[in-house]
Amino acid sequence: MQPTHNDEHPHVPGPSIWPAGFAVGVVVLLVGLIVSWYVVGLGALIALAFGFLWVRDLTTGSSLTEAPAVAPEGGRSESATGAAIPADRGEAAAVPGDRYPRSKFLELSTLGLGGVIGGLVSAPAIGFMVAPAFLKQGVKDHDIGPITDYPEGKFVVATYMSDANQGEVSRRTAFVRNNGQLNGQPSFTIISNHCAHLGCPVQPNGPLDTPNGKQYHDVSLIPTISIAGFGCPCHGGQYDTEGNRTSGPPVRALDRYSFSIRNGNLFVGKPYSVSHVDGAGSGAKIHKWTLAFPGEHVNGIESWLYPIQPPH
Repeated sequence: MQPTHNDEHPHVPGPSIWPAGFAVGVVVLLVGLIVSWYVVGLGALIALAFGFLWVRDLTTGSSLTEAPAVAPEGGRSESATGAAIPADRGEAAAVPGDRYPRSKFLELSTLGLGGVIGGLVSAPAIGFMVAPAFLKQGVKDHDIGPITDYPEGKFVVATYMSDANQGEVSRRTAFVRNNGQLNGQPSFTIISNHCAHLGCPVQPNGPLDTPNGKQYHDVSLIPTISIAGFGCPCHGGQYDTEGNRTSGPPVRALDRYSFSIRNGNLFVGKPYSVSHVDGAGSGAKIHKWTLAFPGEHVNGIESWLYPIQPPH
């Protein structure tokens, strides 16, 4: 027995996978904002590709497999032989529909309005995630005095204000050691006093020669008598004289500052992070990284948790 065709329930194409693919692309893009810019690009490509296919399906439309016949008022339309006349022929022909039926128009309007609302809601949040929180936060070189004020082989505690307009809040402390000559040029080690655990002020493990301290403009210079490294009074972190972590909770070595020599004076430059230091003094090999906040790993698997550094 042949199955009868139900004209009242024409076949309709199944659901499309394009919306699901578009949603996956958006999710990958949002995750990429936390993980990596490469993942952001991948998510954007997936979302654009599936979004294009989705919109293409909606705009081209999909016709029914077979349109039902339209019967006249007197009853079912049939030919002289008694067979039903197809809906696209004869007097019973259906009026051709619009290219964009009302259902498609409503669907597109709903999606478009939803997209606009989603963009308006998402744009501020994404902007705060990817845009710099502060502008023009560059670090300026600071003159911390003649190089003759730094005896070779000894640390000097230099305290200064990085921006006098901001007052005491911009006060910085660095541990400066003159390493002598390297390839005919002065070599210095300049270590930050911010603990690599939570940023507490690190102190020299040894006495200071306070009576022989000097003042150069806004810079206070206090030489050390002897030190056995540096220690953090907050949580017990300990570092050697090169800033390497020796014990306690810090996750890496102490940060350092770049430097330059101008007209016989020492200038402190931009800070950078250090994973560890091999060797000592002018012959040390410094494993440097982009400046990271205290408590953040800069190498190894743990550094994957901190892929994007906000402005410093």
